[in-house]
Formats: sequence, structure tokens, C-alpha cells
Amino acid sequence: MHILLTGANGYIGMRLLPTLLEAGHRVTGIVRSIPRFPSSQFQPFLDNHQLTLLEGDFLGDLPPIPDDLDAAYYLLHSMGAGRDFEEREATCATRFAHWIKCRQIIYLSGLVPESDLSAHLASRENVNGILRDGPIPVTTLRASIIVGSGSASFEIIRDLAEKLPFMITPKWTANRCQPIAIRNVIGYLTGVLGKKETLGEEFDIGGPDVLSYRNLLLGYAKARDLKRFIIPVPFFTPGLSSRWLYLVTAASYPLAKSLVQSLANETICRDTRIHSLVLQELLTYQQSIEAAFVRIAQNRVPSSWFDSLASGNFPPEFLQSVQVPAHGILSDQQTVPLTSARESALTAVWSLGGTKGWPSMNWAWKLRGGMDRILGGTGIRRGRRHPTELFPGDALDFWRVVLSDPSGKPARLILAAEMKMPGEAWLQFEITEDQLIQTATFRPRGLLGRAYWYAILPLHLFLFPHMAKRLAGGD
Repeated sequence: MHILLTGANGYIGMRLLPTLLEAGHRVTGIVRSIPRFPSSQFQPFLDNHQLTLLEGDFLGDLPPIPDDLDAAYYLLHSMGAGRDFEEREATCATRFAHWIKCRQIIYLSGLVPESDLSAHLASRENVNGILRDGPIPVTTLRASIIVGSGSASFEIIRDLAEKLPFMITPKWTANRCQPIAIRNVIGYLTGVLGKKETLGEEFDIGGPDVLSYRNLLLGYAKARDLKRFIIPVPFFTPGLSSRWLYLVTAASYPLAKSLVQSLANETICRDTRIHSLVLQELLTYQQSIEAAFVRIAQNRVPSSWFDSLASGNFPPEFLQSVQVPAHGILSDQQTVPLTSARESALTAVWSLGGTKGWPSMNWAWKLRGGMDRILGGTGIRRGRRHPTELFPGDALDFWRVVLSDPSGKPARLILAAEMKMPGEAWLQFEITEDQLIQTATFRPRGLLGRAYWYAILPLHLFLFPHMAKRLAGGD
């Protein structure tokens, strides 16, 4: 079959794409930025034309639609994208419905509670209605919490349970949900493909366990052999809960707010017809956690929620240009000879941040991340998806990868800052055969921006030279 995959480099898309390709399907993936797509991972499929990439934006310009599509996956969501997300999601769905030509649309949505819908679940239901108003049969799958390495829900549960021995939690943690393993989500997404009985139908999908959110935390702690104590209190308002999640976890505030609104309701499967239509072994919650940690331990996490642009303040147009500005800037450049093998320096640069930290004054990077978090920024908690791989668009602490070219002559890595600051900042590395060139660039916004740069200049006089020397030595 010829399948269109929207959001091909998103969290679900990056899990679904290999499965479709390995099953022999021909896939056309539509992404907002082709340079951001990790093409090297799929090079054999690109070379034999089993995978084709199209660049398009459902809020902007769209490419011509392929005329021989059999099915299309609609995986576009704006969870945690801030204000006006309802309008953006409705616009995307409307433009998709007018643009697409195929025999089946498969849409992944959220489980609908019996009580009032949160703003995000209401928006997803509105998208479902827009797609269903078109002439193409839609198969809708509704899921609750998805458990898998890199998923927003799993990583927030992981953050809370790993960091806090004692947790004071709001009343909604007594509400129940039906978590499902990412492996089973992919199984259902592929299982309904081309299946006549699922055309035009809506299905609830979930795992075998129905658990309270409190038990999700305790279940994770049990799987990790952690002793955790949870104390529910009645005075946590949704606003206070959102800010607490934002401060304690790596979630952005819009994402934390969206999650809290959604968690206020119980999300349990009421329709089990999918079990007889798509046969697969459903993983328990504990098995889902174990499967997630197998991937984490092997550094095989193909996608993560914080690599979505919605996890930070990064404007998408930055991905269209890899040129660091040269006018109206303040900069610090360090050029140092390589004191180790070039490959060692490459590894050191492409391993920056995350759990390894930064090679010079790591405490200062953490302090800056903490300050950024207090000011409403992304902070440093997002870490990185992989310890040594970086692709354009990847999150790296409070940076976003703009360019990653380790095989270039010279090799180049460009990071753009997502920190709250009175200006814009870039950090660039170039590695030739015998030297490393490290350039920090800042484009100030008015007098406050210049004051900010000169206020931290004494710190830079120690941090940047030492970091360049350490990286040139492969440290």
C-alpha cells in the first residue's frame, strides 16, 4: 500500500514509520522541515524510493498531493503548544481534509471521559468531526496515557518518581486511567490499516490495567525499586498543580497545564470491539515500563516529546536557515589546536549536555537552567534524546540543534538558545583536521540585551576558553 504519514518525525510518527516500511508499504512522509528529519536512519528506504519525504506545513504551504495514496495517518496535535491551539488544530485538520485523496484516514485521538472535556480533548474531538465531515472514511483510535520511552506522560511520571521521595499530590491523582504501551498503540495503528471492518469507525484503545494516577507513580517506583510516599491534599487548584508540574518536571508550562486539565477526568475504555478486530498481546503497565527501560538502556529511543518544537520557545523558521547572524551581534570566539585525535574531539562536542553535563563550570550551566525555569523558560531538564547523536530540531538542555554535520569538512554543530533572555543566542562548533573553533554569538535586544551580555562577560572569560580546550582534548 502507498501510505501518507503526517508528522513523520513526531513522537508517534517516528515509531510508526519503521513498522510500515518493514511491512513493505511505500510511505510518503510529510514534515515541516526535511533537514530536521533523521534521513541517515532511513537511507536504504530513501535510496530505493520506498520512503519519500515532502516538506509542507498545514498552516502554510503544502506540496502537491500524490495521486495514488491508499491511506493516510493524521498524527498532528498541538499538545502543549500554548494559546490558540484549538484554532491551529482546526485549521490544520480542515486544510488536510481538503488536501488529502485516499481511501482511509487513520486518526489517533484521546480517550473521551464521561464528564466534561478538557480544552485539549475537546479540540481533538473537534478535529475528529472535521475529518469525518469529509468524503473519506475515518478510523479513529482513542488512547489514554501512552507509556513508552520519550512519551510526555511517561517522562513526567519518571521525573516525579525519580526525584521526589515524598509527593504531595492533588485530589485528581485518585482518578483512573487505562495506560497503553507505545508498542500496542503502533500495533493498533497498523492493525486497522486497510481493514474494511474499521472504516468509518471509532475505537477506544487501552492496556489491560485500569489504574489511578497515584498508582501510576507508585507502579513506576516499584518497577525501579524506589520507596515513595504520596500524600493527597485538597488545596491543589489546577493552576497550582500546573505550576508544580512545571517546576518539578521537564514539562513546559503549556504542556503541564494541558495535562492537568486532561487528568482531571477519568479516561477508561468503554468500547472493547477493537480486541476482536486487531489481535495482539497487550502489555501490562509494569511490562510497558520494563520495555521502555530496555530502549533507554540500549540508547535506542527513536523519538521524544521534548524534541517537538512545542516543548520550547524555538520558532520553526530557524530550521530553514543555518546561518548565524553576522551583524548587530556580540560574540566570543575561541580557536584552539586539537590535542587529541579529531574523532575524540568530534565525540566530545556531539556528547555535550544531558546527563554528561558541560565540560566547563557545569554548575554554572545548571544555575542558568534553574534561573531560566523560574523565569518561565525551558530550563535544562529536557536533557537530550541520545548520548552521542544529534539531529536538526533535537532539544539539547536549553538549546535547539539547528545544524548537525559531523562528517563535513569542517564538521559543524550549531545550537540556538531557547532560554529566556533579552536577545537571541547561538553556540557554534567547527572542527577542522587540526583545530576547534568555538563561537558564542549573541544578538541583543535593545540596551537591556547589551547590559545582559556585559553582566555575564566575566563568567564567559573563564567558561568559554576552558570549555574549548577541554573539547579540543576530547574531554
